[in-house]
Amino acid sequence: MTIQERAETAANYKKTGVCNCCQAVTKVFADTVDVDEATLMKMSAGFAAGMGCMEATCGSLIGATMIAGLKTQGQGTPRFSKEILAAFKEKSGATICKELKGIGTGKVLCECDDCVRNAVLSLAEVLGE
Repeated sequence: MTIQERAETAANYKKTGVCNCCQAVTKVFADTVDVDEATLMKMSAGFAAGMGCMEATCGSLIGATMIAGLKTQGQGTPRFSKEILAAFKEKSGATICKELKGIGTGKVLCECDDCVRNAVLSLAEVLGE
C-alpha cells in the first residue's frame, strides 16, 4: 500500500466512524509494526477528540507519534515527534484539537478526516517512507 493509499484509508476510517482520529492513524499502520491491530485500537481509544477531550494535542498527531515510536524502536523518537508535529502544523494550521475545530473562534482550520490524512503524510515524510 502506498502512503497516499494509507492516508486515504485512514481518513475513510475516521469519516465512516470506524475509528477515532488516533485509532485511524494507528490502524492503517498495523501491518508495519510489531503490535497487533486490536492492541493498537485499545491503546489509541482514549484519544478521541484529541488529548483531554479537545483541550490538547490532536489525536491523529498522537497516533502518528505512537507509530513513530514503534517503527523506530524508540530510538530518536522525541526528535521525530518534533518533526512530525512541525509537518502536521504546516499542513493543518494547528496541533491542538479545539483550535483545529474552531472552538472559540468559529473558524475550522482542518476537518478530522484531513487531520488524519495529514498525520499519516507527516509521519511518512519524517520517517522517509
